[in-house]
Amino acid sequence: MTFKSHGQERVGALERDLVVDLGVARELYASEHAGEASDLPNPFPSTMIEFVQLGQDAEKYVFNLVEQARTLLKSRPTEIERHRVLLNISDVQILAPIPSPHKIICLGLNYIDHAEEAHVPIPEKPILFSKPNTTIVGPDDFIVYPKISSQVDYEIELGVVIGKGGRGIPQSEALVHVGGYTVFNDISARDIQFGDKQWFRGKSFDTFAPTGPCLVLPDQVSDPHRLKMELRVNGEVRQSGTTSNMIFKIHQIIAFVSSVMTLEPGDIIATGTPAGVGFYAKPEKRLLKPGDLIEAEIEGLGVLRNRIISAE
Repeated sequence: MTFKSHGQERVGALERDLVVDLGVARELYASEHAGEASDLPNPFPSTMIEFVQLGQDAEKYVFNLVEQARTLLKSRPTEIERHRVLLNISDVQILAPIPSPHKIICLGLNYIDHAEEAHVPIPEKPILFSKPNTTIVGPDDFIVYPKISSQVDYEIELGVVIGKGGRGIPQSEALVHVGGYTVFNDISARDIQFGDKQWFRGKSFDTFAPTGPCLVLPDQVSDPHRLKMELRVNGEVRQSGTTSNMIFKIHQIIAFVSSVMTLEPGDIIATGTPAGVGFYAKPEKRLLKPGDLIEAEIEGLGVLRNRIISAE
């Protein structure tokens, strides 16, 4: 996860209700093993974009540093306390895993049941749009209801974070370029989205891309195409689906997008939403309002919570 402590943005690993500061853990590892050869990066990446570029070694590095932190906790608790390698989750601010990605690429109508509820044909190729990085907020941050909209809606999505950049990536190699997965909520002002006849403005208000709480590494996800998804508003289930209903799978999406543009480490691809969005609810629309609490949950990736507030 990306977190902020004492005004500094850090990269950490979540261990139940504790956050292991991986940068500090690396410093302690170096002091404990001075003079010994190590394949751990030194210094440890200070941002998540740098971290995802470690590729398949990332999980190994995290495991080694977490184990080091556990050992030190048992043998030298005062040293641990002094270096703040283990932090209570309540004492830090959890940020979006990638607070400022270079690109946010989204897919429209990429779930069969969502296309059906919208009464549109199944797309023959991926439908792409983008959101600016100023839409990104993290877990427990507020989503601001714009003054110029009256139809704000939710969309739970699997977020794919690029670890290894590239252009013209073949489908057979696409998953090697994935740095991790996270929960993404594509907030939309439907009246503006459909009134403009294109989607960019209605999906681009500040705070309209809550993301998090964590980045889960590829090796920790057995099959990204078999994850349960559920979105709740004030505790009521509104969306319930599975990533198996994606029309275009992750390897196809990465190949398609990279045929047009260079993908860079930290870029986020939001892979579409299942049925149940408020705009298409029957017998009447069930859209968001200030005060609503949204909980977006994907199996193995955690729960992303955000509350709606009115614009000042």
